[in-house]
Amino acid sequence: MNTLLEHLTGLHTLTDDVIAMDFLMNAKSGVRNYAMAVTECATPEIKQILMKQLDEAIDSHEKITNYMMQRGLYHPYHIPEQIQLDLKNIQTAMNIPF
Repeated sequence: MNTLLEHLTGLHTLTDDVIAMDFLMNAKSGVRNYAMAVTECATPEIKQILMKQLDEAIDSHEKITNYMMQRGLYHPYHIPEQIQLDLKNIQTAMNIPF
């Protein structure tokens, strides 16, 4: 997005937050999908491959979570702080001109 438009809409501070949160949600989805696939596989060889992929997906999720926590974008252990952050993001999204 154009830098001027980002500043006018208030998205200049939200862009990294949105990308990081989207990445985290996709990582969570990947972990869930691999876990379900492991329980449905037909052979031990496939199960072993899927377990390796699951472990890597969990590691990725942890890295993304740590990145977001270090930057104050995610507060999984402090619910009141996370609620305030969510409310701020909602307000920013509602102020975006259509």
